[in-house]
Amino acid sequence: MMNVFWLIRLLLHGLMKLVGMTPQVVEIEPGTVINIWVPSETITKNGECKRANKPVVVFVHGFAADGIFTWLFQVLALSGTYSLYVPDLLFFGGSFTDKTERSPSFQAECLSKALRNLGVEKCTLVGFSYGGIICFKMAKLHADLVESLVVSSSVVELTESISSASLENIGCSSWSYLLPETVGGVKVLLSIGTHKLPWIPNFLFKDFLEVMFSNRKERAELWEAVLISDKEAATTDYHQVLIFVLYSSYCRLSLQKTLLDLQE
Repeated sequence: MMNVFWLIRLLLHGLMKLVGMTPQVVEIEPGTVINIWVPSETITKNGECKRANKPVVVFVHGFAADGIFTWLFQVLALSGTYSLYVPDLLFFGGSFTDKTERSPSFQAECLSKALRNLGVEKCTLVGFSYGGIICFKMAKLHADLVESLVVSSSVVELTESISSASLENIGCSSWSYLLPETVGGVKVLLSIGTHKLPWIPNFLFKDFLEVMFSNRKERAELWEAVLISDKEAATTDYHQVLIFVLYSSYCRLSLQKTLLDLQE
């Protein structure tokens, strides 16, 4: 029996093309590739890239799914008004590297290079969870590229103190729930990430597990590289970037720390 989520992926790709998006594979350097959906109008018949004629918005996904599964509804709603770019971060979707680097800075550098290669000069970044951390890194490293940020359920940097408080807040002992190995683990992950998880048959959780959690070793290394000690946390001036921070009532501790970091 075919995995349902492979069929859904094919359907989503068809929907993306209907709203004027097309997939591109950008080689950052030999051995490192970023898969990204871009406006079809920015790619010529010869395969060359040209500047978008609308404001550019880049959607950066979190740790549970790739770009299209995370941002489909936003793409459908906004593609007529903005030039949208939806990348898969390294080891998600079709993006990969043979390098051993796993830091958020490396992800940010690769995504920035991909956008520049596609002709993007200025953009608004929209990041969720892990993607929000990558967005903050991009704003720090490439202020000329990033005009504004919208981040949801994220922090500037995930320090040990924020990590401990966040895990306590959601009732987990470790971040291993981000890489579930069983159907029960997928249920836990999705229940944490949704307001009220509806009833879903177990075979769909199983199919989701098979499709969404490849490159497990590399993803575990990505998350390990995100966590830093409180002493390593650095203050960054983001005054040149307009920032919108979105949080639920369950994220008050990390929200307070993020706002303090930005104020400093």
